[in-house]
Amino acid sequence: MSTSADPSLLVGLGNPGSKYSSTRHNVGFMVLEKLATKECASFSTSKKLFGQLAEIGIGAQKRRLLMPDTYMNESGRAVKAAMHWFGLQPNHILIIVDDIDLPLGKLRLRYQGGAGGHNGLKSIINNLGTQNFSRLRVGIGKPVIAFEEKQVRTVSHVLGAFNSKEQLVMQSVLNEVVLGLNLIQEVGLEKAANHLNSMHSKFTDI
Repeated sequence: MSTSADPSLLVGLGNPGSKYSSTRHNVGFMVLEKLATKECASFSTSKKLFGQLAEIGIGAQKRRLLMPDTYMNESGRAVKAAMHWFGLQPNHILIIVDDIDLPLGKLRLRYQGGAGGHNGLKSIINNLGTQNFSRLRVGIGKPVIAFEEKQVRTVSHVLGAFNSKEQLVMQSVLNEVVLGLNLIQEVGLEKAANHLNSMHSKFTDI
Protein backbone atom coordinates (compact mmCIF):
# COMPACT_ATOMS: atom_id res chain seq x y z
CA MET A 1 0.00 0.00 0.00
CA SER A 2 1.48 3.31 -1.05
CA THR A 3 1.33 6.11 1.45
CA SER A 4 0.44 9.75 0.97
CA ALA A 5 2.02 12.96 2.11
CA ASP A 6 0.44 14.57 5.14
CA PRO A 7 -2.52 16.51 3.74
CA SER A 8 -2.61 20.29 3.56
CA LEU A 9 -6.01 20.41 1.84
CA LEU A 10 -8.95 18.76 3.60
CA VAL A 11 -12.06 18.45 1.44
CA GLY A 12 -15.39 17.51 2.97
CA LEU A 13 -18.00 16.25 0.54
CA GLY A 14 -21.68 17.14 0.72
CA ASN A 15 -24.45 19.18 -0.85
CA PRO A 16 -24.81 22.93 -0.21
CA GLY A 17 -27.89 24.54 1.31
CA SER A 18 -29.99 24.15 4.44
CA LYS A 19 -32.08 21.42 2.80
CA TYR A 20 -29.14 19.04 3.03
CA SER A 21 -27.27 20.34 6.07
CA SER A 22 -28.22 17.52 8.47
CA THR A 23 -28.35 14.64 6.01
CA ARG A 24 -26.16 11.55 6.04
CA HIS A 25 -24.62 12.52 2.70
CA ASN A 26 -23.21 15.69 4.31
CA VAL A 27 -20.96 14.02 6.86
CA GLY A 28 -17.91 15.48 5.11
CA PHE A 29 -19.25 19.00 5.62
CA MET A 30 -20.10 18.21 9.25
CA VAL A 31 -16.52 17.15 9.98
CA LEU A 32 -14.99 20.31 8.53
CA GLU A 33 -17.52 22.56 10.26
CA LYS A 34 -16.68 20.87 13.58
CA LEU A 35 -12.94 21.27 12.95
CA ALA A 36 -13.30 24.93 11.94
CA THR A 37 -15.34 25.68 15.07
CA LYS A 38 -12.73 24.01 17.28
CA GLU A 39 -9.97 26.06 15.62
CA CYS A 40 -12.01 29.31 15.73
CA ALA A 41 -11.97 29.57 11.95
CA SER A 42 -14.81 30.53 9.63
CA PHE A 43 -15.70 29.66 6.05
CA SER A 44 -16.06 32.20 3.28
CA THR A 45 -17.25 31.78 -0.30
CA SER A 46 -14.53 31.33 -2.91
CA LYS A 47 -15.96 31.55 -6.42
CA LYS A 48 -12.66 30.55 -8.03
CA LEU A 49 -12.63 27.35 -5.95
CA PHE A 50 -16.36 26.65 -6.37
CA GLY A 51 -16.84 26.28 -2.63
CA GLN A 52 -16.49 27.46 0.94
CA LEU A 53 -12.92 27.86 2.20
CA ALA A 54 -11.41 28.18 5.67
CA GLU A 55 -7.80 28.13 6.85
CA ILE A 56 -6.39 26.83 10.13
CA GLY A 57 -2.85 26.85 11.44
CA ILE A 58 0.06 28.98 10.27
CA GLY A 59 3.22 28.49 8.26
CA ALA A 60 4.11 24.88 7.56
CA GLN A 61 1.19 23.82 9.78
CA LYS A 62 -1.43 25.63 7.69
CA ARG A 63 -4.31 23.51 6.45
CA ARG A 64 -7.06 24.58 4.11
CA LEU A 65 -10.60 23.29 4.53
CA LEU A 66 -12.83 23.15 1.46
CA MET A 67 -16.55 22.39 1.19
CA PRO A 68 -17.54 22.34 -2.51
CA ASP A 69 -20.65 24.26 -3.57
CA THR A 70 -20.93 22.18 -6.74
CA TYR A 71 -23.27 19.51 -5.32
CA MET A 72 -21.94 16.03 -4.73
CA ASN A 73 -21.82 14.80 -8.32
CA GLU A 74 -19.53 17.66 -9.42
CA SER A 75 -17.20 17.69 -6.41
CA GLY A 76 -14.17 17.08 -8.60
CA ARG A 77 -14.42 20.53 -10.18
CA ALA A 78 -13.80 22.20 -6.82
CA VAL A 79 -11.01 19.80 -5.82
CA LYS A 80 -9.20 20.28 -9.13
CA ALA A 81 -9.53 24.07 -8.94
CA ALA A 82 -8.16 24.14 -5.37
CA MET A 83 -5.24 21.90 -6.25
CA HIS A 84 -4.27 24.12 -9.17
CA TRP A 85 -4.72 27.35 -7.21
CA PHE A 86 -2.60 26.21 -4.26
CA GLY A 87 -0.07 24.27 -6.36
CA LEU A 88 -0.82 20.89 -4.78
CA GLN A 89 -0.50 17.31 -5.92
CA PRO A 90 -3.12 14.58 -5.34
CA ASN A 91 -1.13 13.16 -2.43
CA HIS A 92 -1.53 16.48 -0.57
CA ILE A 93 -5.31 16.17 -0.26
CA LEU A 94 -7.60 14.24 2.07
CA ILE A 95 -11.22 13.72 1.06
CA ILE A 96 -13.75 13.19 3.88
CA VAL A 97 -16.80 11.34 2.67
CA ASP A 98 -19.82 9.34 3.84
CA ASP A 99 -19.91 5.58 3.20
CA ILE A 100 -23.16 3.63 3.16
CA ASP A 101 -21.28 0.32 3.07
CA LEU A 102 -19.63 0.93 6.47
CA PRO A 103 -21.53 0.52 9.76
CA LEU A 104 -22.58 3.75 11.45
CA GLY A 105 -19.53 5.37 13.01
CA LYS A 106 -16.94 3.07 11.46
CA LEU A 107 -14.00 4.93 9.91
CA ARG A 108 -11.71 3.82 7.13
CA LEU A 109 -8.68 5.85 6.06
CA ARG A 110 -7.04 4.75 2.82
CA TYR A 111 -4.31 6.30 0.68
CA GLN A 112 -5.86 5.39 -2.67
CA GLY A 113 -8.67 3.37 -4.21
CA GLY A 114 -11.73 3.44 -6.41
CA ALA A 115 -14.96 5.35 -5.99
CA GLY A 116 -16.79 2.45 -4.36
CA GLY A 117 -20.04 3.63 -5.94
CA HIS A 118 -19.79 7.11 -4.42
CA ASN A 119 -20.56 9.82 -6.97
CA GLY A 120 -18.47 12.45 -5.20
CA LEU A 121 -15.35 10.28 -5.29
CA LYS A 122 -16.13 9.29 -8.87
CA SER A 123 -16.20 12.97 -9.88
CA ILE A 124 -12.86 13.62 -8.14
CA ILE A 125 -11.21 10.63 -9.81
CA ASN A 126 -12.51 11.72 -13.21
CA ASN A 127 -11.34 15.31 -12.76
CA LEU A 128 -7.90 14.49 -11.35
CA GLY A 129 -7.29 11.51 -13.61
CA THR A 130 -6.02 9.44 -10.68
CA GLN A 131 -7.22 7.40 -7.72
CA ASN A 132 -4.06 8.13 -5.75
CA PHE A 133 -5.39 10.48 -3.10
CA SER A 134 -6.27 9.84 0.54
CA ARG A 135 -9.87 9.47 1.61
CA LEU A 136 -11.44 9.12 5.05
CA ARG A 137 -14.72 7.26 4.78
CA VAL A 138 -17.23 7.78 7.61
CA GLY A 139 -19.79 5.01 7.95
CA ILE A 140 -23.45 6.03 7.83
CA GLY A 141 -24.86 2.48 7.75
CA LYS A 142 -27.33 1.17 5.23
CA PRO A 143 -31.10 0.62 5.39
CA VAL A 144 -32.48 -2.91 5.48
CA ILE A 145 -34.15 -3.18 2.09
CA ALA A 146 -35.36 -5.69 -0.44
CA PHE A 147 -33.34 -5.91 -3.65
CA GLU A 148 -36.03 -4.35 -5.84
CA GLU A 149 -36.22 -1.31 -3.52
CA LYS A 150 -32.47 -0.83 -3.28
CA GLN A 151 -31.93 2.19 -5.53
CA VAL A 152 -34.92 4.22 -4.30
CA ARG A 153 -34.33 3.45 -0.62
CA THR A 154 -30.58 4.06 -0.88
CA VAL A 155 -31.12 7.58 -2.24
CA SER A 156 -33.70 8.40 0.44
CA HIS A 157 -31.36 7.01 3.11
CA VAL A 158 -28.27 9.04 2.22
CA LEU A 159 -30.35 12.20 1.69
CA GLY A 160 -32.26 11.64 4.92
CA ALA A 161 -31.40 13.01 8.37
CA PHE A 162 -29.91 10.97 11.20
CA ASN A 163 -32.45 9.81 13.78
CA SER A 164 -32.00 10.79 17.43
CA LYS A 165 -29.95 7.72 18.37
CA GLU A 166 -27.75 8.10 15.28
CA GLN A 167 -27.21 11.78 16.11
CA LEU A 168 -25.73 10.80 19.47
CA VAL A 169 -23.38 8.38 17.75
CA MET A 170 -22.39 10.91 15.13
CA GLN A 171 -21.61 13.64 17.64
CA SER A 172 -19.10 11.31 19.28
CA VAL A 173 -17.78 10.24 15.88
CA LEU A 174 -17.34 13.82 14.67
CA ASN A 175 -15.42 14.72 17.82
CA GLU A 176 -13.13 11.73 17.37
CA VAL A 177 -12.60 12.46 13.68
CA VAL A 178 -11.52 16.01 14.50
CA LEU A 179 -9.06 14.63 17.05
CA GLY A 180 -7.87 12.19 14.41
CA LEU A 181 -7.33 14.94 11.84
CA ASN A 182 -5.22 16.83 14.35
CA LEU A 183 -3.36 13.60 15.15
CA ILE A 184 -2.41 13.39 11.47
CA GLN A 185 -0.78 16.79 11.89
CA GLU A 186 1.16 15.57 14.94
CA VAL A 187 2.30 12.07 13.99
CA GLY A 188 1.64 11.74 10.27
CA LEU A 189 -0.99 10.11 8.11
CA GLU A 190 0.24 6.55 8.40
CA LYS A 191 0.35 6.40 12.21
CA ALA A 192 -2.93 8.29 12.57
CA ALA A 193 -4.59 5.77 10.24
CA ASN A 194 -4.10 3.03 12.83
CA HIS A 195 -6.04 5.10 15.37
CA LEU A 196 -8.83 6.17 13.04
CA ASN A 197 -9.37 2.73 11.52
CA SER A 198 -9.80 1.10 14.94
CA MET A 199 -12.26 3.56 16.44
CA HIS A 200 -15.63 1.93 15.72
CA SER A 201 -15.69 -0.17 18.91
CA LYS A 202 -16.08 3.01 20.96
CA PHE A 203 -19.50 3.70 19.47
CA THR A 204 -21.15 0.30 19.25
CA ASP A 205 -22.87 0.60 22.64
CA ILE A 206 -24.18 4.18 22.26
